[in-house]
Amino acid sequence: MDFSQIELFDGISASSCRDMLICFGAEFDSFRAGETVCEYSDSPKRRVGILRTGRASMIRIDESGNETLLEEVEEGDIFGEVLCFGDGGDYIKLTCDEDCDVVFLKYDQITKRCEKACEHHSKLVANLFELMAKKTLSLGERIQLLSRRTTRDKLMYYFRLESARRGGEFTLPMSHTRLAEYLCVDRSAMVREIKRLSDDGLVAFDGKKVRIIAE
Repeated sequence: MDFSQIELFDGISASSCRDMLICFGAEFDSFRAGETVCEYSDSPKRRVGILRTGRASMIRIDESGNETLLEEVEEGDIFGEVLCFGDGGDYIKLTCDEDCDVVFLKYDQITKRCEKACEHHSKLVANLFELMAKKTLSLGERIQLLSRRTTRDKLMYYFRLESARRGGEFTLPMSHTRLAEYLCVDRSAMVREIKRLSDDGLVAFDGKKVRIIAE
């Protein structure tokens, strides 16, 4: 993957990206499907990770062992303590859904003052804070979603968000099991509610394709 195409390196040339990866002492690693990339419960490491290839999931596990899908991480996405939802004492981990290649950058290497006063370094810091702002917005949307009292309301709110992001019809980016975890609802009850939404003519489903018909 060309790092200049990753949002963290937006506006930075490919050659400057390579220089910064060397300057920051970037660590490259590979993980198999099912393996844990990193944990956030009590990890002392403050790193920003970039998912070069593959797909992974940020999972929260509470004291009772219940799992909640916080977000799905796709190729080109970044992750790390500074970009993670607050754990509130729960155990949080990033797990590979498929084989993944990852590069890690030390957070303090990114944010420290550059001795050469490189323009591209300043741009990188600006990009990082912009991404943190987007994560804050995403967290706000998640709170709004979870505040919905019924499974039906949660589904409709989620479908509206995805439809707005994709410009109309969209492909459901996760399985029903993962969607139920993301919405914090029972999977069977959710599947029944999806059928009701279809029967009521509110949402059309064609496989994993979703289209809102009426509000």
